[in-house]
Amino acid sequence: MPRKYFKKILPGHDTVKQSRWIKPFGEWLHHPNLWHLHRRSVAGGVAVGLFCGLIPGPFQMIGAALAAVMFRVNLPVAVFTTLYTNPLTLAPLYMLAYELGSFVIGQGNGLSGASLAFPELGWDNWFSVLLDWVVSLGKPLAFGLLLLAIIFSVVGYFAVRVLWYAVVVWEWRRRAQRRAKNL
Repeated sequence: MPRKYFKKILPGHDTVKQSRWIKPFGEWLHHPNLWHLHRRSVAGGVAVGLFCGLIPGPFQMIGAALAAVMFRVNLPVAVFTTLYTNPLTLAPLYMLAYELGSFVIGQGNGLSGASLAFPELGWDNWFSVLLDWVVSLGKPLAFGLLLLAIIFSVVGYFAVRVLWYAVVVWEWRRRAQRRAKNL
């Protein structure tokens, strides 16, 4: 059912190929898996998007698009999935990554709870204050981000595969019940 809905609203493969925005990229963006909705491509797109969503800075969508092309998974799904990180979720996710990294490598920069607190940002200096805060968290944050990204992508991949399978089985059973009623 979701596939039929998305097929109605998404452009076809030929329409995408003829787009003036995509034509300059030549054959890079013409692989069918980048645009088709099937369980492997969508699950891979979710995994790529969840992994790239934790890339610091504004490079999440670019990283997701490049990784989707490289791994030949659904490009729009990969780019859209990066949106789970936003100004409201970024600080909690980075704090979780720091705690995870500190726990796994057994090192914690000796930072107190006060220095882990999210800094107060102003309109004029928000980027530099945020960058200084992230850099002060160091090696545990970097390792934690990598580990959290791997965990998110693996869990997301298998969750989509299992959910897709469950929906297909549900549809088969529903179809079988309809056929049984008609006999």
